[in-house]
Amino acid sequence: MTVPDTRTTSFGEQADLTMVDRFGVWLSQRQIRRTVGDLTGRDVADFGCGYDAKTMRHYLGVVRTATLVDLSLAPDLLTVPNVRAIEGPLPDSLAALPDASLDVVMCMSVLEHLWEPQLSLNEFRRLLRPGGVCAVNVPSWLGKRALEYSAFKLGKSPVEEMNDHKTYYDPKDLWPLLVKAGFRPINIRCFRHKFRLNTFALCRVDKESVTT
Repeated sequence: MTVPDTRTTSFGEQADLTMVDRFGVWLSQRQIRRTVGDLTGRDVADFGCGYDAKTMRHYLGVVRTATLVDLSLAPDLLTVPNVRAIEGPLPDSLAALPDASLDVVMCMSVLEHLWEPQLSLNEFRRLLRPGGVCAVNVPSWLGKRALEYSAFKLGKSPVEEMNDHKTYYDPKDLWPLLVKAGFRPINIRCFRHKFRLNTFALCRVDKESVTT
């Protein structure tokens, strides 16, 4: 039986990001620049992008198309010509997107909020073209302690975000899910970053079909 996710708002929708959250977003953006590379002319998606899609806003002027998905999105994003805006939960909101239609899929600090993250990872792989790239960021088990201390003790992070976490991921937890989604081990980099408080994965799809 599928357990429904009960979240009703996007990250950053109800309040401005805290200093801790802004620093975390910046670190993710830096890792994307280092690992994913140039997004110019590419069809890029940010799944669970947040209300203001702060990461993808930096690239809207250079990407071919930007697919933004979250429970709700800022109204101005809905009017950008090269933006395909989808408001709804993961993974259900991805079902209408065609197979092999994206060059890059990003999912930053989202899987930990989902009861069935495998279903979303399966969709990410389905949507990528040959040669495509998937970038995933999740908090680690060490990060759990830091995030909860920041939220519950110091009040520097939103309590509702921490209370919505379903699990945490070290590389050994995330790697098997990526393989099950269809990414080949040779094409997966899964490592700790953000002072070991997060796990980052970069998964590439073979440029040519591989017969197994």
